[in-house]
Amino acid sequence: MDQAFRDEMTAGYTLAEPALTIGSPMLDGELFNASRVQIALSMMNRHGLIAGATGTGKTKTLQLLAGELSQAGVPVFISDIKGDVTGIALPGDAANPKVVERMASLEAPFVAAGHPVEFLSLSGKLGAQVRATVHSFGPLLLGKVLGLNETQTSILSLIFKYCDDNDLPLLDLPDLATTLKFLASDEGKPILADYGGMSSASVGVLLRSIIVLEQAGADTFFGEPEFQVGDLLRTTADGAGIISVLELRDVMDQPSLFSTFMLWMLAQLYETLPEVGDLPKPKLCFFFDEAHLLFDGASEALLDQIERTVRLIRSKGVGVFFVTQAPTDVPSSVLAQLGNRVQHALRAFTPDDADALRKTARTFPMTSHYDVEKTITSLGTGEALVTVLSPKGVPSPLAATRLFAPDSLMAALPDADLQGRIAASSFSAKYGATVDRESAHEMITARLTTAKAAAANAAAQEAIAAGVAPTTAGGLNQMTPAQQQREIQRQAREMATAQRAAEKARAAAERRARADAKERNAMVKTGVSTAGRVITSRAGQDFLRGVFGTLFGKK
Repeated sequence: MDQAFRDEMTAGYTLAEPALTIGSPMLDGELFNASRVQIALSMMNRHGLIAGATGTGKTKTLQLLAGELSQAGVPVFISDIKGDVTGIALPGDAANPKVVERMASLEAPFVAAGHPVEFLSLSGKLGAQVRATVHSFGPLLLGKVLGLNETQTSILSLIFKYCDDNDLPLLDLPDLATTLKFLASDEGKPILADYGGMSSASVGVLLRSIIVLEQAGADTFFGEPEFQVGDLLRTTADGAGIISVLELRDVMDQPSLFSTFMLWMLAQLYETLPEVGDLPKPKLCFFFDEAHLLFDGASEALLDQIERTVRLIRSKGVGVFFVTQAPTDVPSSVLAQLGNRVQHALRAFTPDDADALRKTARTFPMTSHYDVEKTITSLGTGEALVTVLSPKGVPSPLAATRLFAPDSLMAALPDADLQGRIAASSFSAKYGATVDRESAHEMITARLTTAKAAAANAAAQEAIAAGVAPTTAGGLNQMTPAQQQREIQRQAREMATAQRAAEKARAAAERRARADAKERNAMVKTGVSTAGRVITSRAGQDFLRGVFGTLFGKK
């Protein structure tokens, strides 16, 4: 093996501080087991990317990193799309031939171990129920869940502002739907004068989107008790980091919901955790599996929010790792924040694949030991190109690496074991029962009911004052609700009839006035015309001279 390669790997990956050891570097298929590829624990909050084609070992790499982080006392959060990460709770199979072969080639012992795990679920079926309030989600994230465009998202912002100004808690989807219907109604339209308008078409889209989300079962996710993100930062009595696994198998058909929920959790961590700067080890490492789902169809505003959160949450002691098929699945502005890279094999079966491969190769540090583009396509399962940040913040040399097998079970837990662990979890007691306190739906409904009752009572009192006979069996001057409604309708009809009659009378008066004016104008015109003819005639002139002479004393 090339000595320059040996020297570069030794210098680049020998660390004098706690680190995660993930495998051995290799060159032309030959392993260099005298040096191990390591990631400094203090650099795990510099974020990272685990990428590669389907079946190349991305999930096992995630499992390997999560297990070592837990042993180092770092809590971990994992989104489990397919359900195959649940095995992290049980020790691995030391007799598995593939595991034996892998560890023998790496000249490393295999010590099977399970890790402390809490299982979470958006539906409550595969873990402790986790919920979030509509208000804490905010209009941007909720707009992504509902699949809204920018105009419709701005209407959501209007609704949130109205509820904030009027102390109306938005906790669940009925709260949102009721508020939307109220502001779009005749009673609510005057209020919108201070907030801006809403088109009926946009209101219809929003209501339909809410109904679709409810029918898909997502209504159980929104509400209280809201999940406290501080529960992700727990360790066991002996100091091991607890791994929180969010099971998503049963909501795979709602990718916008679960991907946005994970972003919500990240945003809540950023809002609640204090600034800590650089720590010897992170407070939490967050793994987004199938990360492309987070960015698909995201608006510019949402992408900006993701980039800002990823960039700033490092100082809170949180590391974020995106797990996806190709680096091009992640926006460039976010990819630039990821200092640790584990790139499994990519396949170039189509022109688009070839283009993605070339772009991926250009993102790695320069190396004289590998043809990066060729190496990426020739990596085997459980092998990857690795480059990480050193404790000095400098990228390590690029190393084609054969990765260790995870020490935990590389398969899903049996259902009986999974359900038993869920039932025994303290989270089940804390988050199991739904809390339904008074919120926007109840408050607005109560106000409308009170207003309608007051209007009906006023109409009844007016009817009584007008001499309406007693209508109840007890002889009291009161009306039943049905009679009140009929009386209100009768008065409305009478008012409409009187208004039409008044309008007809006004129109008739205007017509008479116009006719009188026309007649007067005609008489004046006739008089002037007659006088002109008199003046211009000879007899008329003599007559006028006689009149003027008499007036002025002349003969």
